[in-house]
Amino acid sequence: MTKLSFYNTRTRQKEEFTPLDPKRVTLYACGPTVYNYIHIGNARMNTVFDTLFRLLRHVYGEKNVVYARNLTDVDDKIINAAREQNAPIHEITEKYTQAFWDDTAGLNSLSPTHQPKATDYIPQMIAMIASLVEQGHAYAADGHVLFAVTSYDDYGKLSRHSRDELIAGARVEVAPYKKDPADFVLWKPSTDDQPGWDSPWGFGRPGWHIECSAMATDILGKSFDIHGGGNDLIFPHHENEIAQSCCAYKGDSFARVWMHNGMLNINEEKMSKSLGNFFTLHEILDKHPGEAVRYLLLSAYYRQPLEFNLDLLTEAKQIMDRWYRAVEKAPDAPATQPHPDVMEALSDDLNTAKAYTVLHDLVLQINKTDDQAALKSLVGTLKASANLLGLLEKTPQDWFQGVDNESAKAIDDLIAERNAARAAKDFATSDRIRNQLLEQGIILDDTANGTTWRRS
Repeated sequence: MTKLSFYNTRTRQKEEFTPLDPKRVTLYACGPTVYNYIHIGNARMNTVFDTLFRLLRHVYGEKNVVYARNLTDVDDKIINAAREQNAPIHEITEKYTQAFWDDTAGLNSLSPTHQPKATDYIPQMIAMIASLVEQGHAYAADGHVLFAVTSYDDYGKLSRHSRDELIAGARVEVAPYKKDPADFVLWKPSTDDQPGWDSPWGFGRPGWHIECSAMATDILGKSFDIHGGGNDLIFPHHENEIAQSCCAYKGDSFARVWMHNGMLNINEEKMSKSLGNFFTLHEILDKHPGEAVRYLLLSAYYRQPLEFNLDLLTEAKQIMDRWYRAVEKAPDAPATQPHPDVMEALSDDLNTAKAYTVLHDLVLQINKTDDQAALKSLVGTLKASANLLGLLEKTPQDWFQGVDNESAKAIDDLIAERNAARAAKDFATSDRIRNQLLEQGIILDDTANGTTWRRS
């Protein structure tokens, strides 16, 4: 079996990956808070851990990998969005949950094994909080329940910050009911117009951090293999998840490996609404093909920052065009097995950038080869290697044409009319139709086997 190695944020070193149970490899990644479309930085995290999911399935078998990615559907941001839009909360969460599923599907992301919603796990959260209170790791105050950070000696080891840095980084709320400024909320009171549930501490709702702990442990177990997320979640979110989970379940480690992707820069600046360089995945996919976006999101080593701009996205589309042109040389070749060098790159801490160099070389080999048997073999390897990255999942025709059946028929009818005009030597009509299609972004290629078309 292929050996995998991943960088563990908790130990600050790359480690050989050994799952607790190779027949049930477990992965959890933090999903979105569903109050708006996800931004392109969120899309990078989703794509990185979808690729990890694909790799684990390839190595351990599809049925032997359990991937949970949550949806936060109770949160102050959602309450505020509902108030601003004068809409019921359930309409906000349902709309943006579906948008998230649709947009990530547009990136060829696989559906996780489990996609739990926080509101379906309130009983588990209440039980976990009650256990923490009973053990002296949490306390009730003024309708809130707070985790006492001084009760957990290892608090801060994931982020490796000093206590002062932790408090400053958390931007903690100074509240009279806190015993310590760093203590964080597990449960908060709700008013009648806010979502809430009955609990031993009154009518209220959970804090953000307890949601992920309760969902992850309920689905994957009190100890599981990998927890993923963006490196902006290391503190306070993941630090707090570790503290409350390890205290609630003595003797269990919660996540054994912590993997974090780097942030995304737009035009060499941090993405920010105030800078006017903020893009949602939804608006990007409205104008650009999903596989080109996915290519760019995986083009850098996942732990490093990623530069994202529209010029680079255009280049990514051109690269995918070349790859699909290579597949076009033997379109019926079935995907076989990923290239060994691709497997080596991905097995070494998910090095997608290194895997890309192998794929580019395969395309070069295909373009230099005339032997049909060799072509079929190379294309089969290219397909399998790219599929492992969530790429080349379309046919060349679908990639280059990319229109619905009705539009495709209209284009084919115009091409037939043009061919008839050419046969009759009516070149004025032939040129008019070509220009008409070109204005629609349709490029014609006249070959010995007939006329084909593709979108520009």
